[in-house]
Amino acid sequence: MALPTLLSNAPIESALTQMRQLRQSAGMADADQASALNGDAASVNFSDTLKRSLTRISQSQNKAYSQAEAFELGKPGVALNDVMVDLQKASINFQMGVQVRNKLVAAYQEVMSMTP
Repeated sequence: MALPTLLSNAPIESALTQMRQLRQSAGMADADQASALNGDAASVNFSDTLKRSLTRISQSQNKAYSQAEAFELGKPGVALNDVMVDLQKASINFQMGVQVRNKLVAAYQEVMSMTP
């Protein structure tokens, strides 16, 4: 008689798949590809990757806000459509960061609930 599976990897696999898709859309190399290029599997550091992603989100927001301010001040060479596109990109980047955080928190909570 087979025992039912108590621990499901589905949420973790789902989070990993989403993170890979986000990494690819952000132009970052896949962890397997990066380690193959470097020749060292230990060279990929999760905290550094997360920090770089958060820095990119922050830079995107700062760029959009400074461009919006320049448009409001009437500086030449700043078009409204560019401002709107950059603000939308910053918003999407921020939403992506929030979703990644939510997935990480959910995965952490699931791992912690496995502990007796």
